[in-house]
Amino acid sequence: MKRVLLFDIDGTLVSTGAGRRALERSLGDHLGAARALAPGETWLAGMRLDGMTDRLIVREALLALGLAYDAALCARVLAGYVAHLREEIQGPGYRVLPGVAALLPRLAAAGALVGLCTGNLAEGARVKLARGALDHHFGFEPPGVYGFAEDAEAREEIVAAALRRASARLGRTVRPEEALVVGDTPRDVTAARACGVATLAVATGRFTAAELLEAGAAHAVASLDAPEALRILLCD
Repeated sequence: MKRVLLFDIDGTLVSTGAGRRALERSLGDHLGAARALAPGETWLAGMRLDGMTDRLIVREALLALGLAYDAALCARVLAGYVAHLREEIQGPGYRVLPGVAALLPRLAAAGALVGLCTGNLAEGARVKLARGALDHHFGFEPPGVYGFAEDAEAREEIVAAALRRASARLGRTVRPEEALVVGDTPRDVTAARACGVATLAVATGRFTAAELLEAGAAHAVASLDAPEALRILLCD
């Protein structure tokens, strides 16, 4: 049985800070004429973005600002976000998280089917991973295995989309118990559980291992260079 491993990006594979900066800029580009900010206010003030899909972030930001959600406006904001991200990703704070660079080729060599399950837009995901020379480990179009923000606003639907693509890649139905989602937030955990998929949670984001286990993760490690991470990914 080929194990299907579905990785989140932010806080799991890389840490950037670039996504928030890029989205702040795009919101300013598109909303600045309609809604003035108070002194010291930002477009994403008070929002915790961990585990949210890009589309949901824009929806919640508009609502928090007292503005009606509009799908066409959301699409324009997200297009601007990707454009700004290509610049912001070169800024400070980017790093590949511990163990990731060594782990991914080992998983491929062991025969695992490695994919992405992320709230990022596909091009945003590519930009973030390319900065750390990680993009070549993943497919971004068929027959790749992935779930992106283009698939849905709800994260559990992104997990389901990734499972469908894994099934297409292998030419058979991939059962939920054959897959493992790897993520760093309770949203990763609950979305995977909604699809019957277990989670390996990594405490390289804002949440501790204890918090992630409490959310329902099957396993939790401090980081992907923990000695037990490879065993869990391939054998558990």
